[in-house]
Amino acid sequence: MSYKCVLCGKGSTSGNSISHSNRATKRLFRPNLQSLNILINGKKSREYVCTACIKSNKVKKAV
Repeated sequence: MSYKCVLCGKGSTSGNSISHSNRATKRLFRPNLQSLNILINGKKSREYVCTACIKSNKVKKAV
């Protein structure tokens, strides 16, 4: 999985996971992606889209 939204390009970012003892280890913050059938240039395609794009109606769902 590419972990990137097709429409807005939102992807994974890195950071630290902080434990109770304040020890830092590397981790990834991944976007909430959903696999949808969408229309891109009039063609039906199954792509990964973030939920922010779905909520804001940036995506045209294919039936």
